Amino acid sequence: MRLDLLAALNAERAARRPFVLVTQMDAGVQRLVTADRVAGDPLAGPIGEALAERRSRMVGEGKDRAFLAVDVPSPRMLVIGAVHISQALAPMARIAGFDVTIIDPRTAFATAERFPDVPVIAEWPEVALPGYGLDPFTALVALTHDPKVDEPALVAALAAGCFYVGALGSRRTHARRVERLAASGVPQVDIARIHAPIGLDLGAASPAEIAVAVLGQVIRALRLGAARQEGAAA
Repeated sequence: MRLDLLAALNAERAARRPFVLVTQMDAGVQRLVTADRVAGDPLAGPIGEALAERRSRMVGEGKDRAFLAVDVPSPRMLVIGAVHISQALAPMARIAGFDVTIIDPRTAFATAERFPDVPVIAEWPEVALPGYGLDPFTALVALTHDPKVDEPALVAALAAGCFYVGALGSRRTHARRVERLAASGVPQVDIARIHAPIGLDLGAASPAEIAVAVLGQVIRALRLGAARQEGAAA
Protein backbone atom coordinates (compact mmCIF):
# COMPACT_ATOMS: atom_id res chain seq x y z
CA MET A 1 0.00 0.00 0.00
CA ARG A 2 1.24 3.49 -0.85
CA LEU A 3 2.33 5.55 2.14
CA ASP A 4 0.05 8.46 1.21
CA LEU A 5 -2.91 6.09 0.98
CA LEU A 6 -2.04 4.55 4.34
CA ALA A 7 -1.78 7.98 5.94
CA ALA A 8 -5.18 9.00 4.54
CA LEU A 9 -6.71 5.72 5.72
CA ASN A 10 -5.36 6.19 9.24
CA ALA A 11 -6.62 9.78 9.32
CA GLU A 12 -10.15 8.61 8.48
CA ARG A 13 -9.99 5.97 11.21
CA ALA A 14 -8.76 8.49 13.77
CA ALA A 15 -11.64 10.81 12.89
CA ARG A 16 -14.18 7.93 13.16
CA ARG A 17 -15.31 8.32 9.56
CA PRO A 18 -16.37 5.33 7.41
CA PHE A 19 -14.59 4.54 4.16
CA VAL A 20 -14.06 1.85 1.55
CA LEU A 21 -10.66 0.78 0.24
CA VAL A 22 -11.17 -0.27 -3.39
CA THR A 23 -8.65 -2.68 -4.89
CA GLN A 24 -8.82 -3.29 -8.64
CA MET A 25 -7.89 -6.97 -8.75
CA ASP A 26 -6.55 -7.03 -12.31
CA ALA A 27 -4.15 -4.09 -11.93
CA GLY A 28 -3.67 -4.13 -8.17
CA VAL A 29 -4.46 -0.43 -8.03
CA GLN A 30 -6.04 0.88 -4.83
CA ARG A 31 -8.07 3.97 -3.98
CA LEU A 32 -9.69 5.27 -0.84
CA VAL A 33 -13.35 6.24 -1.12
CA THR A 34 -14.62 8.28 1.83
CA ALA A 35 -18.31 8.61 2.60
CA ASP A 36 -18.51 12.09 1.11
CA ARG A 37 -17.03 10.91 -2.19
CA VAL A 38 -19.13 7.82 -2.83
CA ALA A 39 -21.53 9.54 -5.24
CA GLY A 40 -18.70 10.52 -7.60
CA ASP A 41 -17.03 7.11 -7.72
CA PRO A 42 -17.49 4.74 -10.69
CA LEU A 43 -18.58 2.04 -8.22
CA ALA A 44 -20.95 4.34 -6.32
CA GLY A 45 -23.79 1.81 -6.25
CA PRO A 46 -21.86 -1.19 -4.89
CA ILE A 47 -19.83 0.99 -2.51
CA GLY A 48 -22.99 2.55 -1.11
CA GLU A 49 -24.52 -0.88 -0.55
CA ALA A 50 -21.35 -2.18 1.10
CA LEU A 51 -21.23 0.79 3.47
CA ALA A 52 -24.92 0.46 4.33
CA GLU A 53 -24.48 -3.23 5.14
CA ARG A 54 -21.05 -2.71 6.75
CA ARG A 55 -19.72 -5.69 4.82
CA SER A 56 -16.73 -6.06 2.50
CA ARG A 57 -17.32 -7.80 -0.83
CA MET A 58 -16.03 -8.63 -4.28
CA VAL A 59 -17.78 -6.91 -7.19
CA GLY A 60 -17.55 -6.91 -10.99
CA GLU A 61 -16.01 -9.38 -13.40
CA GLY A 62 -12.87 -9.70 -15.50
CA LYS A 63 -10.83 -6.51 -15.66
CA ASP A 64 -13.52 -4.70 -13.67
CA ARG A 65 -13.31 -7.09 -10.72
CA ALA A 66 -12.67 -5.19 -7.48
CA PHE A 67 -12.58 -5.89 -3.78
CA LEU A 68 -14.37 -3.40 -1.55
CA ALA A 69 -12.85 -3.41 1.95
CA VAL A 70 -15.32 -1.64 4.23
CA ASP A 71 -14.04 0.10 7.33
CA VAL A 72 -16.55 1.63 9.75
CA PRO A 73 -15.89 2.95 13.26
CA SER A 74 -16.52 0.57 16.15
CA PRO A 75 -19.90 1.18 17.82
CA ARG A 76 -20.06 3.14 21.04
CA MET A 77 -22.74 3.49 23.68
CA LEU A 78 -22.99 6.64 25.75
CA VAL A 79 -25.22 6.15 28.79
CA ILE A 80 -26.61 9.24 30.48
CA GLY A 81 -27.26 8.32 34.09
CA ALA A 82 -25.30 6.18 36.55
CA VAL A 83 -28.44 4.32 37.64
CA HIS A 84 -29.28 0.68 38.39
CA ILE A 85 -30.25 -0.01 34.78
CA SER A 86 -26.87 1.35 33.69
CA GLN A 87 -25.08 -1.01 36.08
CA ALA A 88 -26.68 -3.96 34.30
CA LEU A 89 -26.47 -2.45 30.80
CA ALA A 90 -22.80 -1.46 30.81
CA PRO A 91 -21.24 -4.93 31.18
CA MET A 92 -23.72 -6.51 28.77
CA ALA A 93 -23.07 -3.82 26.15
CA ARG A 94 -19.32 -4.31 26.50
CA ILE A 95 -19.73 -8.06 25.92
CA ALA A 96 -21.76 -7.23 22.80
CA GLY A 97 -18.86 -5.16 21.46
CA PHE A 98 -19.79 -1.60 22.42
CA ASP A 99 -17.33 0.89 23.84
CA VAL A 100 -19.37 2.13 26.82
CA THR A 101 -19.09 5.43 28.68
CA ILE A 102 -21.28 6.74 31.52
CA ILE A 103 -22.07 10.43 32.06
CA ASP A 104 -23.82 11.68 35.19
CA PRO A 105 -23.19 14.94 37.08
CA ARG A 106 -24.36 13.34 40.33
CA THR A 107 -21.05 12.40 41.92
CA ALA A 108 -22.71 10.14 44.48
CA PHE A 109 -23.75 7.81 41.66
CA ALA A 110 -21.05 8.34 39.04
CA THR A 111 -18.26 6.41 40.72
CA ALA A 112 -15.70 3.89 39.56
CA GLU A 113 -16.80 1.53 42.34
CA ARG A 114 -20.29 1.27 40.88
CA PHE A 115 -19.00 0.94 37.30
CA PRO A 116 -15.77 -1.05 37.25
CA ASP A 117 -13.96 -1.18 33.89
CA VAL A 118 -16.25 1.49 32.39
CA PRO A 119 -15.23 5.16 31.97
CA VAL A 120 -17.43 7.38 34.15
CA ILE A 121 -17.61 11.13 33.58
CA ALA A 122 -19.09 13.01 36.53
CA GLU A 123 -20.04 16.11 34.56
CA TRP A 124 -23.16 17.70 33.11
CA PRO A 125 -23.73 16.60 29.49
CA GLU A 126 -23.19 20.14 28.22
CA VAL A 127 -19.68 20.01 29.68
CA ALA A 128 -18.77 16.41 28.83
CA LEU A 129 -20.21 15.94 25.34
CA PRO A 130 -17.92 18.27 23.34
CA GLY A 131 -14.90 16.28 24.50
CA TYR A 132 -16.60 12.95 23.93
CA GLY A 133 -17.55 13.64 20.32
CA LEU A 134 -20.94 12.18 19.42
CA ASP A 135 -21.17 10.72 15.91
CA PRO A 136 -23.40 8.48 13.73
CA PHE A 137 -21.72 5.38 15.16
CA THR A 138 -22.74 6.16 18.73
CA ALA A 139 -25.89 5.08 20.58
CA LEU A 140 -27.12 7.47 23.25
CA VAL A 141 -29.18 5.99 26.08
CA ALA A 142 -30.71 8.53 28.49
CA LEU A 143 -31.73 6.97 31.80
CA THR A 144 -31.74 9.61 34.54
CA HIS A 145 -35.43 10.50 34.16
CA ASP A 146 -34.32 14.10 34.89
CA PRO A 147 -34.99 16.56 32.04
CA LYS A 148 -32.10 18.78 33.13
CA VAL A 149 -29.68 15.91 32.52
CA ASP A 150 -31.30 13.84 29.79
CA GLU A 151 -32.62 16.45 27.41
CA PRO A 152 -29.41 18.37 26.60
CA ALA A 153 -27.86 14.99 25.77
CA LEU A 154 -30.85 13.99 23.61
CA VAL A 155 -30.67 17.25 21.66
CA ALA A 156 -26.93 16.81 21.08
CA ALA A 157 -27.37 13.18 19.99
CA LEU A 158 -30.08 14.07 17.49
CA ALA A 159 -27.96 16.88 16.05
CA ALA A 160 -24.96 14.54 15.71
CA GLY A 161 -26.99 11.87 13.89
CA CYS A 162 -26.40 9.13 16.46
CA PHE A 163 -27.67 5.83 15.06
CA TYR A 164 -29.76 5.27 18.19
CA VAL A 165 -31.29 7.74 20.63
CA GLY A 166 -33.43 6.41 23.47
CA ALA A 167 -34.87 7.81 26.68
CA LEU A 168 -36.36 6.24 29.78
CA GLY A 169 -39.90 7.24 30.75
CA SER A 170 -43.56 6.42 30.29
CA ARG A 171 -45.58 7.56 27.28
CA ARG A 172 -46.96 10.41 29.37
CA THR A 173 -43.46 11.43 30.45
CA HIS A 174 -42.25 11.31 26.88
CA ALA A 175 -45.22 13.38 25.67
CA ARG A 176 -44.16 16.15 28.03
CA ARG A 177 -40.58 15.72 26.87
CA VAL A 178 -41.68 16.09 23.25
CA GLU A 179 -43.47 19.34 24.11
CA ARG A 180 -40.36 20.76 25.78
CA LEU A 181 -38.05 19.74 22.94
CA ALA A 182 -40.40 21.18 20.32
CA ALA A 183 -40.69 24.42 22.29
CA SER A 184 -36.91 24.67 22.36
CA GLY A 185 -36.76 24.44 18.57
CA VAL A 186 -35.93 20.78 17.93
CA PRO A 187 -37.58 19.72 14.62
CA GLN A 188 -40.37 17.17 14.89
CA VAL A 189 -38.61 14.89 12.41
CA ASP A 190 -35.68 14.69 14.84
CA ILE A 191 -37.85 14.25 17.92
CA ALA A 192 -39.54 11.31 16.19
CA ARG A 193 -36.21 9.47 16.20
CA ILE A 194 -36.22 9.14 19.99
CA HIS A 195 -37.09 5.65 21.20
CA ALA A 196 -39.43 6.15 24.14
CA PRO A 197 -40.53 4.27 26.10
CA ILE A 198 -37.03 2.91 25.71
CA GLY A 199 -36.23 -0.70 24.77
CA LEU A 200 -37.94 -3.54 22.96
CA ASP A 201 -41.39 -4.43 24.28
CA LEU A 202 -40.44 -7.49 26.34
CA GLY A 203 -42.59 -6.77 29.36
CA ALA A 204 -39.35 -6.00 31.23
CA ALA A 205 -39.72 -5.02 34.89
CA SER A 206 -36.39 -5.25 36.75
CA PRO A 207 -33.37 -3.06 35.96
CA ALA A 208 -31.57 -6.04 34.42
CA GLU A 209 -34.55 -6.92 32.23
CA ILE A 210 -34.90 -3.32 31.08
CA ALA A 211 -31.18 -3.34 30.25
CA VAL A 212 -31.69 -6.41 28.06
CA ALA A 213 -34.58 -4.70 26.27
CA VAL A 214 -32.50 -1.56 25.68
CA LEU A 215 -29.47 -3.46 24.41
CA GLY A 216 -31.65 -5.48 22.06
CA GLN A 217 -33.13 -2.32 20.59
CA VAL A 218 -29.71 -0.72 20.18
CA ILE A 219 -28.36 -3.80 18.39
CA ARG A 220 -31.43 -3.84 16.16
CA ALA A 221 -30.80 -0.21 15.22
CA LEU A 222 -27.14 -0.93 14.51
CA ARG A 223 -27.73 -3.98 12.36
CA LEU A 224 -31.03 -3.28 10.64
CA GLY A 225 -31.06 0.50 10.42
CA ALA A 226 -33.38 3.17 11.73
CA ALA A 227 -35.86 2.81 8.89
CA ARG A 228 -36.84 -0.65 10.13
CA GLN A 229 -37.00 0.17 13.81
CA GLU A 230 -39.83 -0.42 16.17
CA GLY A 231 -40.53 1.86 19.08
CA ALA A 232 -39.56 5.23 17.67
CA ALA A 233 -41.93 7.99 18.66
CA ALA A 234 -44.46 8.92 15.99
